[in-house]
Amino acid sequence: MSKTIQILGDKAEYYLSHVCKTIDKKLLYLPGSDTIERIWMDSDRNLRTLGNLQWILSHGRLADTGYVSILPVDQGIEHSAGASFAPNPAYFDPENIVKLAVEGGCNAVASTFGVLSSVARRYAHKIPFIVKINHNELLTYPNTYDQVLFGSVKDAWDMGAAAVGATIYFGSEQSRRQIVEIAEAFDYAHELGMATILWCYLRNDGFKKDGVDYHAAADLTGQANHLGVTIKADIVKQKLPSNNGGFRAIGFGKTRDEVYTKLTTEHPIDLCRYQVANGFMGRVGLINSGGESHGASDMEEAVMTAVVNKRAGGMGLISGRKAFQRPMKEGVALLNAIQDVYLDQKVTIA
Repeated sequence: MSKTIQILGDKAEYYLSHVCKTIDKKLLYLPGSDTIERIWMDSDRNLRTLGNLQWILSHGRLADTGYVSILPVDQGIEHSAGASFAPNPAYFDPENIVKLAVEGGCNAVASTFGVLSSVARRYAHKIPFIVKINHNELLTYPNTYDQVLFGSVKDAWDMGAAAVGATIYFGSEQSRRQIVEIAEAFDYAHELGMATILWCYLRNDGFKKDGVDYHAAADLTGQANHLGVTIKADIVKQKLPSNNGGFRAIGFGKTRDEVYTKLTTEHPIDLCRYQVANGFMGRVGLINSGGESHGASDMEEAVMTAVVNKRAGGMGLISGRKAFQRPMKEGVALLNAIQDVYLDQKVTIA
C-alpha cells in the first residue's frame, strides 16, 4: 500500500479512482521533463526567462518531472507576523524560512523582499528565489484589502531571483489598477529574464451569497486564471475549488449552461480541471494553494490537494502555513508527502 493511500484512508478510492468525463485529458498540455521544449519554446519568452523557468523545474525532489513544490512565506505581511509565526517563532528569522525550503526539497522559495534580501548572498544560488513584489497588509485600520507594490522588479533581479510573484484581487474595487501594475511589472520581469507567477485570487464581499462563499467557486476562479494568463503569468496560483456556480448565484458577468453541465461536475478533480483549462489548457501551469493550517488534519488535506491538482492536470502545490507553523522536521515531512504524490507514477491524470 502506498503512503498516499495510507494518508487518504477511506477517501482514497474517491480521489484516486475518479475518471474525468468533462474535459478530455488528451486536450491538456501536461507537465513533463520536456515542458520547456514542448510547451514554452514557441512562446515569446526570452532565453533567460526560459532558463529561469528551467532552473525552477530542475531543482529539488521534483527535479525534471515537470511538477513543482514551492514554499511560500509572505504571511508575515499578508496576515501579520504574530498571527503567522507565533506557532513557531523560529520563522521570524528569514534564514529558517529558506532552510525549510532547502531541507524540504522544494523547487523554489517564495517570500517578501525583506526575507529574501536578508539572506540572498548565502542562498540565492542554492535555491530559486521567487520574490513577491506586492502585498495586502492588515495594519491599516479599519482593515482594507488592496495589493500594493512593496518593491521593484529591478530589486528582485538584483538579488538574483529566478522569478517574481504577485497577487491580483480580481473582482475588487482596485482590481483594474492592480491588473495594469502587474501587467507592466511582469513585462519588465520578462525583459530582465525572470519568470512570473500570479496569485489569481478573488476578493469582493459580494461574492458571498445566502451563506455560501464563492471566492473558491470553479467558474469564478477559472476566469481569474484566464485573466492571469492573459497578462503573461508563466504559472498561476489558485485556491482549490470548493464549489461552483458563482456567476449565477451572484448574478453578474457572463457564463453558459455548458460550464456546469458539460465542463464540470461536483467532483473536486473535475472542478480543478476547469481551472487548468482556463490556463490555456495547461500551457500555463496551475499550482493550487495548500491552505491554512488546521493541525492534525494538515497532512491528509495537503496530500488530498496534491492528488486533486495532479489528477486534474495541474503542475504542483504551493504550501506554506501547513509546513512552517510546526517544527521544521514535521514541516519537511509534510512537504515530502506532497512531493511523493507527484513522484508516484500510480497517481495518474484522471
